[in-house]
Amino acid sequence: MRGLIINGASMSERQQTYARVVELIAPFNKKGVAVTEGTRFAADLEWDSLTVLDFVANTEDEFDVIITMNMQAEIETVGQLVDAVERLTAGK
Repeated sequence: MRGLIINGASMSERQQTYARVVELIAPFNKKGVAVTEGTRFAADLEWDSLTVLDFVANTEDEFDVIITMNMQAEIETVGQLVDAVERLTAGK
């Protein structure tokens, strides 16, 4: 799959995944935190377990993946989530 072209610049697949994850975070970002690769879901966004479940469900639907409970326990930052989604979608 080729990268998306935006304003004449090519975005890698990982950059596309990151951009989509940031869009998925937006409705749950009640405090208006500036989201970066290092943004932590619990510490920075202050999400409770119900918010995490809703967000994970949306992410799974968007990327057609399953994020196991073990994976969720290991994912603390936006960048780690993007990497996990990239691994799960590789070869699709």
